[in-house]
Amino acid sequence: MKTTRTVAALLAAGLLLQACNNSDDDKPAARPTALAKRPNILFIMADDLGYSDIGAFGGEISTPNLDALAAAGRLLTNHHTGTVCAITRSMLISGTDHHLVGEGTMGAPSDERRGLPGYEGYLNDRSLSLAQLLKDAGYHTYMAGKWHLGSNIPATGVALGSSGQTPDQWGFEQSYALLGGAASNHFAHETAGSRNYTENGAYAQPGQPGQPGGTGGSPAVFYSTDFYTQRLISYIDKNKGDGKPFLAYAAYTSPHWPLQVPEPWLSKYKGKYDGGYEAIRAARIAKQKQLGLIPQDFNAFEGEPDATASTPATTNNGTASAKYISAVHTVADGYSDYGAGRVNKKWASLTALEKKAQARYMEIYAGMVENLDYNIGLLIQHLKDIGEYDNTLIVFQSDNGAEGWPIASATTDPRATDEANAADAVYATLGTDNGLQSAKRLQYGLRWAEVSATPFRQSKGHFGEGGFGTPLIVHLPGQTKSEAQYTQFTHITDLTATFLDVAQATLPTTPAPALINSTTGVDQNKGKVVYDNRYVYPVTGKTLLQVLLGNKTDTVRTAAFGEESYGRAQITSADGKWKALWTEPPVGPLDGHWQLYDLTKDRGENTDVSASNAAQLKTLTDQWNSYMGSVGGVEPLRPQGYY
Repeated sequence: MKTTRTVAALLAAGLLLQACNNSDDDKPAARPTALAKRPNILFIMADDLGYSDIGAFGGEISTPNLDALAAAGRLLTNHHTGTVCAITRSMLISGTDHHLVGEGTMGAPSDERRGLPGYEGYLNDRSLSLAQLLKDAGYHTYMAGKWHLGSNIPATGVALGSSGQTPDQWGFEQSYALLGGAASNHFAHETAGSRNYTENGAYAQPGQPGQPGGTGGSPAVFYSTDFYTQRLISYIDKNKGDGKPFLAYAAYTSPHWPLQVPEPWLSKYKGKYDGGYEAIRAARIAKQKQLGLIPQDFNAFEGEPDATASTPATTNNGTASAKYISAVHTVADGYSDYGAGRVNKKWASLTALEKKAQARYMEIYAGMVENLDYNIGLLIQHLKDIGEYDNTLIVFQSDNGAEGWPIASATTDPRATDEANAADAVYATLGTDNGLQSAKRLQYGLRWAEVSATPFRQSKGHFGEGGFGTPLIVHLPGQTKSEAQYTQFTHITDLTATFLDVAQATLPTTPAPALINSTTGVDQNKGKVVYDNRYVYPVTGKTLLQVLLGNKTDTVRTAAFGEESYGRAQITSADGKWKALWTEPPVGPLDGHWQLYDLTKDRGENTDVSASNAAQLKTLTDQWNSYMGSVGGVEPLRPQGYY
């Protein structure tokens, strides 16, 4: 890699990490001009946190530690992930598109794509691993938190990328992992035989005697965010002072449902959200403009219309004769079917009891976010205490956009659920630990997710900017002042490439031998390289190191960037100006057309300009079809999100 050689040359020349000594506020901010040595890497991932939830990105939630990190670091304000957590995590670990490495959908699909290559539902044997490559490069590798890339401990002799997919199989030297996509209780009262958690490849049951949260165990109380922080600190301390750098992956499950948090955070936001969705969203937009995150004339997404009842599905919906509109099957081709619409009420359409419950959901969510920030502060302070802060690259982001899972089903009015939760006896228990393995399934719904996505459109599971655009904060080793925002398009795979770059890791480059399919004539090893006796897909993310060092200000990408999941799709032009977006009706247009947005004028995605820019739209959709072919993506016969 050219960038890696450049860094190596700087190291060889003995250049040290240094900052400008400007004392005047109007002079350039302090910036490391080169890395003195290979840094530690602390990568912090929140779970389902929205773009605007933290203070540095416009939120009202108290997040002093992340705000301080931003004030001494850099905001990357045009950062993107997958639309859902497992997809994002597969791209982080592999450094390439999720269809190639087994997570075409989150877990194995239940439709006609089940069993197809790239839809295994776990990280397959065609994937590289960030942790393993860093381990090869002389790094310690630690993680604590959510894995979501495969479960089950492999039997002896089982090959990598098959039934055994725990973090220890993918290069993590120390790991305590939640294997699935969500904790059923953040306080983790696991049963004796549960297989939801592993530590270093052995099943763990937090809450059982002698284990964390269990009788005689330490800590006495298991709360996921608190526990993962302390476990990661203990891993870091195991090898403290041995001269080797480390990767520490803090894969938090907060603020993912079930909404739960201990005191004092549980009660801290009482009354804060009584004004409702629109008032909080307007305040966030105003703060984002004040902070310079968006320009004063930014046209924020205006919000989904009030929907007090579900719109009907087409007559054939759910039948064998249905022909569903998709990104590749249009009305002009004879496709016309889609499902029912969502119930998605505005604040004014809620009853008093609904408002009471809805405000409480957001209070608990905010408490979870502040508790998360508190724990991040503990991690950062520990690095300072052991003398490693100034030699650590710290990166924070969310795994996808805000989680908008409906309170009831997507097509059902949640009034009954909300009003039941507003009853005094139930209301007093919301967000608390019920002492059972499964906590009350409490989430904050579509409208609060819309608030979390401010100023953008859509939420988790979608390709609107609010669905796969997330906050990103980067703090370089030794950095003391903030740098100007980087506003070019970046992606989770770019962070993989960046981490490998700063570590000077050697990436595999030997082309895999041809493997021609006798039926199709296709070379099944095309584009793969040889690594550890496997044929794997190389890292395709683009390193951001030179951007972070201030040596590059333009985009790191030279080609359009396409994506697909659950039949939903997007492609953003190489220059970042145009975005073609496809969402199934009735969430998207009823006629199923691809929408087109000029992101330089309308990143809020309010005005579809596809009708007046047909040639540009065709260029992008042609590029998207090429992208799908290159990664083996298959459009489902019925496109629909996971909620």
